[in-house]
Amino acid sequence: MSFSVPSCWETLRTLAAIMLIAALVTACAGGPFGSPSPYADVAFYGEHIHTVDATTAGATAVATQGEDILAVGSRDDVARLVGPETRIVELGDRALVPGFIDAHGHFTMAMGFLSMLNASSPPVGPMESVEQIVEALSARIEELEIAPGEVVAGYGYDDSLLAEGRHPDRDDLDRASTEHPIVLIHVSGHLVTANSAALAIFGFDETTEDPDGGVIRRRPGTRIPNGVLEETAAHAGLMPLMESAANASTADQMDLVLRTVDYHAAYGITTVQDGASSTKVARDLKLMGRFKELAIDIAVFPVLRGEADIEDLEAIEYTPDYQNGVRVAGVKFVLDGSPQGRTAWVSRPYDEGPPGADPNYVAYPMVEPAFYKKHAKRVLDAGIPILAHANGDAAIDLMIEGIEEGLGGKTKDHRSVTIHAQLAREDQLDKMKALGIVPSYFAAHPFFWGDWHRRSFGDDRAMRISPMRSSIERDLPFTIHNDAPVVPPDMMLLMEIAMNRKTREGFVLGEEQRLTFDEALHAVTLGSAYQYFEEDRKGSITPGKRADLVVLERDPAGIPVDDVSEVGILETFARGKSIWVAE
Repeated sequence: MSFSVPSCWETLRTLAAIMLIAALVTACAGGPFGSPSPYADVAFYGEHIHTVDATTAGATAVATQGEDILAVGSRDDVARLVGPETRIVELGDRALVPGFIDAHGHFTMAMGFLSMLNASSPPVGPMESVEQIVEALSARIEELEIAPGEVVAGYGYDDSLLAEGRHPDRDDLDRASTEHPIVLIHVSGHLVTANSAALAIFGFDETTEDPDGGVIRRRPGTRIPNGVLEETAAHAGLMPLMESAANASTADQMDLVLRTVDYHAAYGITTVQDGASSTKVARDLKLMGRFKELAIDIAVFPVLRGEADIEDLEAIEYTPDYQNGVRVAGVKFVLDGSPQGRTAWVSRPYDEGPPGADPNYVAYPMVEPAFYKKHAKRVLDAGIPILAHANGDAAIDLMIEGIEEGLGGKTKDHRSVTIHAQLAREDQLDKMKALGIVPSYFAAHPFFWGDWHRRSFGDDRAMRISPMRSSIERDLPFTIHNDAPVVPPDMMLLMEIAMNRKTREGFVLGEEQRLTFDEALHAVTLGSAYQYFEEDRKGSITPGKRADLVVLERDPAGIPVDDVSEVGILETFARGKSIWVAE
């Protein structure tokens, strides 16, 4: 490889161009050719400003200018920055908090769900029985005049809440249609159920063996698939549906992205995650970010399931900075399944496993341990952040082992994240603390599946899911999340559940693990910013940080815990701009 040496004249021309650009930048920034406005764009005044910053605690006024927070302090401090064009927001009984940061979610999956049947049970959806789901599918086919052969999809069904206490199966879905392939995604996202037409497309019949890391459930006493598919077997139906949005036309794809951005902004979210992107989706989102500025930030994490993903990953560049609101922020490994789907990999048998499960059933890993360990080391060596989905304690053991072996005794600020960490043991929290691993707890579980977990794991384990207080006692950084769209990205509800840990039946699932309001707010703001290596720019109301802010209809710190989820989002600001306003 050879390099040419530029001539003297070429060098001078280059230096002149650089000097001209520098002069123009100086002028725009307020140098000799111009001065920026000394006034704030927006000024907030109120008694209920939660800054999540000890140095600005108790502030009664905040000023923003451009993308940034200009000042935080007293009303007098900020009044000096108010000009004729400054927007004044008198909060009164309302509250101001930092923009919420989604510590773990699935932006692309939420895009896909926008066009599907909502098969969820209350309060997320209307379905209370298998029969209702079948009727809704039939009605949808008729109302939308869906042509035979076209896929009909739904999401969010929950066998633990349906009147029949079971999954819809192929026979149920065949009653809705035998001419349309039908696929329903389980609320966990880790199982699907399919009718006979869909199973035929997948190539699943009595001769099909279970794939590694998955199960094709069968009719009793036979090898005939009953329609319910677990983990890697479910991917045959799940992944094409999730990527269908990404394969739409450019205009349709952009419309879906913007609608999904607006959907999250309505919950006060200013940074969202796509926590298991395909490498194709990661490329598409990154390309989109070159041409269109998105209102909120999307942190993209391509998922690594096999060697083909590793090869594709070489073409996707990890970047610490966002380009128009998009960046590839790391990679994702999936080590096990879900506790609500009873596929979380545990070290001690389930108290109650799936139908027909062996008494010693502990579920199974989703990945070859050697694959995970090998590539976790490669990713760590490259300085790329890691998310590792691990619900059961056996999967968490594997997650920790991979990081420990990958670090090889070296000290590094890697902030690898144990996603969900539902059944983390005390000794595992000690190891995470020692190794610099950040657990991100799916803290909405107590309400949505707490009663189910008591049956699955017994009270001694169920009471300790999402061990947040144990983390605080160790000074172990952690975050909490909704795993949207598994449950809606409702951050106020998430904080309430983290604070009261009440199940649907009103049972307090581990009183000793509850958070205070300040702790819950930290977990979805500054704590999450830390997880992303973004604490210097986001997560608190601090001068110089980005003006990501949320106006709440009342102060959640001054009301009963059980009412926190009722506090509405009135307005969301991202990069200093108002991006969503309640009607």
